[in-house]
Amino acid sequence: MKKIFIATAGLMLLAACTKQLEQVNPNAQTSASFWQTETDALGGINAAYSSLLPDGGYMRCTPLMLDTRGDDAKSNSPWDQMFNTGKFALQSGNIAIYGWAYETYYQGVFRSNQVLQNLPGMNINAALKDRIIGQAYFLRGLYYYHLVNFFGRVPLVLNVPEVNTYNVPQASVEDGWNQVIADFKEAANRLPVKYSDLTGPDKNDIGRATKGAAMAFLAKAYLFKPTPDFGLAAAELKKVMDLGIYDLMPNYRDNFTEVAENNRESIFEVQFSREAGGADLGWGGAPQPGWGKTTARAITYAPRGFGWTDVQPTRSIFDEFQLEKTTNNQVDPRLGATIFYNAPGVRLYGQDFATFYASNPADLNDLFCRKYQNDETKPNEFDWRSGVNERLIRYSDILLMYAECLNELDRTNEAYTHIQRVRNRVGLPDLTLVRPNMNKVQMRDQIAHERLIEFSLEGHRFDDIRRWGWLKDPVRLAQLKARDPEFNSYVPGREYFPIPQRELDLNPGYTQNTGY
Repeated sequence: MKKIFIATAGLMLLAACTKQLEQVNPNAQTSASFWQTETDALGGINAAYSSLLPDGGYMRCTPLMLDTRGDDAKSNSPWDQMFNTGKFALQSGNIAIYGWAYETYYQGVFRSNQVLQNLPGMNINAALKDRIIGQAYFLRGLYYYHLVNFFGRVPLVLNVPEVNTYNVPQASVEDGWNQVIADFKEAANRLPVKYSDLTGPDKNDIGRATKGAAMAFLAKAYLFKPTPDFGLAAAELKKVMDLGIYDLMPNYRDNFTEVAENNRESIFEVQFSREAGGADLGWGGAPQPGWGKTTARAITYAPRGFGWTDVQPTRSIFDEFQLEKTTNNQVDPRLGATIFYNAPGVRLYGQDFATFYASNPADLNDLFCRKYQNDETKPNEFDWRSGVNERLIRYSDILLMYAECLNELDRTNEAYTHIQRVRNRVGLPDLTLVRPNMNKVQMRDQIAHERLIEFSLEGHRFDDIRRWGWLKDPVRLAQLKARDPEFNSYVPGREYFPIPQRELDLNPGYTQNTGY
């Protein structure tokens, strides 16, 4: 029962966006007539999940926005908008990619708000109602998490407004994160630990938000605030650990393949499938019957000759993996799970790397993304249709965030244990022996290194760089420029994307982000 987000209740979603005519079709479904049964309630929350799937969501744009601004990824895409996304060179007039994401997140907010507004008055099973409301809070929190993280000062729409009453002012970044925190708190209080223990129509559903997912994102929000709260973040992370249902997968590669989806390391992931829905790509706008539930990440990031190669690893991240050998003197196995490169035995899509690129020295010596590729199951990615789920948060992230919190709370020696669990999986030596008695500053650098190689090309790096204050530190910024020349075009304020120009035009009083 992997894929739960097929029904979108499209008529219900569109009804609140249009002014009611005097002549009403009695057979047309409206938001007023939709919310009647448990099936309606589940259809409504499934529609809120479905905003994770289109192009502006995790089909393509969101991973691009998360990845390309880090020093672990670069873009030489022929599409100037994609090329400029990682170079901090976007303008507010061209809304491609970032504007599509902005629109999609607010679509998700609107759908979540419909659930929150209509569910309380429904006469359905109380426990089912409560956990559906919990999912709506989680999803609204997740959409606002992206909006505040990407755009800074955004309007906080917390209900379903009447037509022509959308004049909601921009909120401060602090207020934005406070709202994210409030939503994840509410979600954590209502959501189950897992769905296998339930009774009801959602029993055994895989992919729905859980208590662990809400607490994990709540901890992230505490860390992402302008003034991080390490104590509160640590408390939430400890709760996730104490649930006792998550652990590291023995094989690191299992976190990025279709065959090992929804495993015990995954805390929340976006559900994609080649079998569900139609074969058309979900570019955006009103849902269409032919839309599939697939992602275009694989073709966008694929090696040359197997996809578009719009995103590639940087040479600096490749070098970072070489800094430390395993206990049996081998290269960190996460390198081969993350990057295709020229080395004996490296194969991609059934082809020997060196043989395939032998006639092109540039490609032979280049680096290509492997995470989230279907290189073991497909000949190439040119059908645009990958079914690999996007893992938004993994248990290794919980362990390394918890270690970071302990370090910042002056409990540096305790951080070693949680870092070592992540290192043990890939056979790296005992950190207490190779780097004993680190002080807080040294441990910060170590955690930055551990996070970089554990989560490379997973959308974490730029968020870490920003929240650690590196963009405001001349020494750190110089290091970033040396590692990734795309940072040469960074100017203060462009850590955020521009507010789409159409939003400024339609909302008097809105102001553009600094630097644009």
